Amino acid sequence: MDNNYRKDFPLLLTREEKGRRLVYLDSAATSQKPLSVIKAIEGYYRNYTANPHRGAYTLSEDATGLYEKAREKAAHFIGCNNPQEIVFTAGTTEAINMVALSYGRAAVKEGDEILITVAEHHSNLLPWQRLAKEKKAVLRYVYGDEQGQISLGEWEEKINSRTKIVALGHISNVLGGINPVEEISRMAHRHGAVVVLDGAQSVPHIKINVKELDVDFLAFSGHKMLAPAGIGVLYARKGLLDSMEPLMLGGGIVEEVGEQSVVFMDAPWKMEAGTPNVEGAAGLAAAIDYLNQVGWTNIHNIEKQLLEYALERLNGLNEVEVYGSKHPENRAGILAFNVKDVHPHDVASILNSYGVAIRAGHHCAQPLMKHLGVSSTCRASFYLYNTLEDVDIFIDALSKVREVLGYGT
Repeated sequence: MDNNYRKDFPLLLTREEKGRRLVYLDSAATSQKPLSVIKAIEGYYRNYTANPHRGAYTLSEDATGLYEKAREKAAHFIGCNNPQEIVFTAGTTEAINMVALSYGRAAVKEGDEILITVAEHHSNLLPWQRLAKEKKAVLRYVYGDEQGQISLGEWEEKINSRTKIVALGHISNVLGGINPVEEISRMAHRHGAVVVLDGAQSVPHIKINVKELDVDFLAFSGHKMLAPAGIGVLYARKGLLDSMEPLMLGGGIVEEVGEQSVVFMDAPWKMEAGTPNVEGAAGLAAAIDYLNQVGWTNIHNIEKQLLEYALERLNGLNEVEVYGSKHPENRAGILAFNVKDVHPHDVASILNSYGVAIRAGHHCAQPLMKHLGVSSTCRASFYLYNTLEDVDIFIDALSKVREVLGYGT
């Protein structure tokens, strides 16, 4: 695999762990940042530092232009032709909470049902759990098989006339399974339900078109797609967004305020109270440019080859159990696994001594862990800057874990 993208990521070129080159395999948690994104953030602070939408002077107008161009770029990036359907947030977590509180509180009534999967990240579970309790609604789950694959038949069985919201992750942050969103959206809409898609793990890795997926809401985070932390996006269909009350109240979202009344601005600006994260938007725009420059075909081919090679090598280790689909075509570049007789935290610590960074824990998906019959797992996740050499270093280190702990090979 000819992968020249590692050179664009300064930390990967300079950072060492225990005197060894860093092999970063935790991109499902957060991604490394290319130099172009770092420069874009620096460029904002050097050239555009001002509060957008507020000042009648050139610097503020320049900051406004940068911010709103980033909104347009984010819209185009996900196949949305109306930038006014894009709300900037702090990330996926805030975006989903915004939908649950600003839309869900008005739309869900006692006895209604909210449907999610058992594999959801806590960010796409806890807001619905709270909403169901507040509204005396029913929170239902789809579970899937032992490999985490959810059949369309189970979705068909669970979605009904009482379903008001279907909330699901596009790609599982643990098992890497990919949900058939278009088909699920059709089922949900037949029953009058809206679809909330957690795109935190999909938007950075596959080409997204919200119109083709036919979702009503899409949430994703910049920091998982090469952009800085603290910037995210909520896409919402215009009619739904217009109907939503602001989650946060404060400056920058009003047309007029009286002692006892307020008139809010139109969406999306009414949803963005306070001083916006302009530098985050600048970094997000630069990350979008970078991903588009690399190209989705290249990103797909890199991650496909990494996943297939890593799965093949992991399956060759007798003391390692891999969770999720055994077929690479059914999953993204996320691998959850455990080493026999070794706690995941010990695995991660030992791998770190070889310069390999993975994640260990419940991955903010405790119901899924219980469903799998484990308390936690190890997780390796890939991105476009990883190489086959990274996989080899990872597998070679993993093969030594039991020996280091005195279990033998």
